[in-house]
Amino acid sequence: MNLKRADDKLRIAIPSKGALEKSTSELLAAAGLKISRPNDRQYIAKIPSLPEVEVIFQRASDIVTKVQEGSVDLGITGYDLVAEESIGYDHIINVYPELGFGRCELVLAVPESWIDVVSMADLADLAIDFHQQKGRNLRIVTKYPQLTKNWLQKHQVTRCSLVDANGALEAAPKMGYADMIADVSSTGTTLRENRLRQITGAPMLKSQACMIANRDLLKADPRKQETTKVILDSIEAHLEAKKFTSITANIQGDSADSIGTKLLASHMSELAGMRGPTVAKVYSNQDVNWYAVTIVVNQSQWRDAVSHLRNLGGNDITVFAPNYIFGTESKHSKDLMNLLAH
Repeated sequence: MNLKRADDKLRIAIPSKGALEKSTSELLAAAGLKISRPNDRQYIAKIPSLPEVEVIFQRASDIVTKVQEGSVDLGITGYDLVAEESIGYDHIINVYPELGFGRCELVLAVPESWIDVVSMADLADLAIDFHQQKGRNLRIVTKYPQLTKNWLQKHQVTRCSLVDANGALEAAPKMGYADMIADVSSTGTTLRENRLRQITGAPMLKSQACMIANRDLLKADPRKQETTKVILDSIEAHLEAKKFTSITANIQGDSADSIGTKLLASHMSELAGMRGPTVAKVYSNQDVNWYAVTIVVNQSQWRDAVSHLRNLGGNDITVFAPNYIFGTESKHSKDLMNLLAH
């Protein structure tokens, strides 16, 4: 592994094209880490808000290797690629397992015409019959040989041969160079369009985009640890904020205490905010006492919360989505330090 580099910048590799590149760039921008890339043909970019960071655009399938060899410190790619490519690697740690995009499943799919093959047990029986009747193994085309091999062994499916291929795999059974496929699927539409059907039961792997790191590089450099913690904290605060909505309303009352008590005593007290309402006096020229009430509720509850505030006399109600919600400490930053300690 190459641990020597020309500078001390923290390097993060992200996908260079496709849906993963778009979603990764959007996530970083929303987390206050917008990438500056003046030319789309440039494969090195910056994050102006973190000048000590350098962004490297790589093929998603190469990012695990780049992190392992030490040419980059961090990488964002699909967990399916991490699970396949990092087998036997000792230096890779998964520092943010669920970034919320790029969701898919690694599945086994057979031709629709195989009406008797529904479960893994059926597939195990078919593989034996296939070998006895045709004198050859059942051929499975896949870009995930390690994961597929382990899955087949787990379910005692023998007499199978794995076929490597590039590009779309769904056409392989029809073209005749494989009998079935093991590939990622997000909606199942492509499988159905190619007259393929997923083997029932749990998928081989559930995947989404994640952030990985080279343990040795971060462990050796406290400055890189701190910069990584800033990145993790920013992403965590943004993703946490997406779960909630902040609502402010003006309510008449005798005192802040009386309004707070009224909100908490209501049968709808679960709509009184994450830890309860914040109530502050509104200073105005009117002859009545107005108080501003702010609550933060689950995103799915904001309409009910607005109705609740209206029923308590709320007026001038504003609703907005927070950009970030920071806790006492960052869970993922804490997890990072635990991973580096081992």
